[in-house]
Amino acid sequence: MFLVYKLVLLLFILMVKRESSNSTPCKIFYNRRPDFDTAETKLKFLAETKFTDIHFEHIIPDKNYNWINQTDNDFDNLLPLVDKDVKAGKGQEAIFKLFSSGLKTQRDEWVYDLSEHNLTDKMKCFVKIYQHQLAHKGDELSQEIKWDEDLISYLKRGINKTFDAANLKSSLYRPFYKEKLYFDKHFNGRTYQWFSLYKEDENNYYICLPGIGASKPFQCLMTNQITCLDFLEKTQCLSLYCYDKDGNCIDNITDWGLAQFQTHYNDSTITKLDIFHYTYTLLHNPAYRTKYELNLKREFPRLPFYDDFHQWVNWGKQLMDLHINYETVEPYPLKRIDLPAAQNNNRTPKAKLKADAANGIILLDDVTTLEGVPKIAWKYRLGNRCALEWILDQYKEKKPKDPTIAEKFNTYRFADYKEEVIDLLQRVCTVSVETMQIIQQIEVL
Repeated sequence: MFLVYKLVLLLFILMVKRESSNSTPCKIFYNRRPDFDTAETKLKFLAETKFTDIHFEHIIPDKNYNWINQTDNDFDNLLPLVDKDVKAGKGQEAIFKLFSSGLKTQRDEWVYDLSEHNLTDKMKCFVKIYQHQLAHKGDELSQEIKWDEDLISYLKRGINKTFDAANLKSSLYRPFYKEKLYFDKHFNGRTYQWFSLYKEDENNYYICLPGIGASKPFQCLMTNQITCLDFLEKTQCLSLYCYDKDGNCIDNITDWGLAQFQTHYNDSTITKLDIFHYTYTLLHNPAYRTKYELNLKREFPRLPFYDDFHQWVNWGKQLMDLHINYETVEPYPLKRIDLPAAQNNNRTPKAKLKADAANGIILLDDVTTLEGVPKIAWKYRLGNRCALEWILDQYKEKKPKDPTIAEKFNTYRFADYKEEVIDLLQRVCTVSVETMQIIQQIEVL
């Protein structure tokens, strides 16, 4: 909506008095001022212009009650990716059965960490304080740990907790950036559908995309890891598989969805995995993102049928392989430049982690620079950042907001991960280049 307020600089709603209970509803009239008018200019215009001299356009809300930025396309006729009734088991007319928000843990600084050892120490401390509180219910809540309504309700219900190392899982916390997660339904705030979508000893895949109302440009990224609500923006996840109460693996793509594709393309060999790959490619298509830009801010994506189905499937396989296996692709040959030992005086270098896209440079610290980042790599963007910038931002040294974490567990130093980050940047540079090459092929199809 912020974009709307920037574009629509003056909006009047005139309420037309109804003559009777059967009269027509209120009418909406609209006037737009120039895009770059200042607040002062707009106020001056209102002060100096008679109301009757303002030209208004009568606008009629669409079926979704949008007054402005209305769309005029075929979006509503496309195949729905998800549907709440299908999710609730009351229907079949959507491509995916289940969909889930990313984890909303309410206490990321406690349950995530780059260091498994540090995460273990944090969670043992957390459990100890929680259990002490459980034993002294009449006492005031300890401010040493992060409470929320859910955790307080578990406390009131007398739920005992112990530290369990089996809960330490790998998680993709931000694009191309992993942390260890303590995966626990009582300590993770809102887990949504994740206990139905994740099983450690089986490999599942999740297409992650922004939730409804996201302000950033549309983005998507596939992972095979548990992820969180802020992985992208208001993250929603569509999985290839899901698991029933007994832990049995079942397809998360509906039979109805499969039938739509097989019927449209008159091809009974199309599989649900093909549809998963097709979906992932389509969501990367710049023409799709542009045509349905406003729809994608308000609703879940819908799928059109494109010609040459199997070409789209093949691109999806390539993109999936790149994005899932980003840590093992061939590193891009960036040039590393280190200051001579005499100049750095054997001190710990000061972390910088800045990108200079114009010159193809990444400044890691005041000793080491990476050069030769190709221009095309910066164009692979997820929201408002390119993939490389996501990594740089996450590895910066930041003081924790939680006072207990800041005092007892603030162990992160970039210098301890520097070589790992250099390797990661080189590999994600390769991923960025090859992703953009595939997108360029999509654009010319």
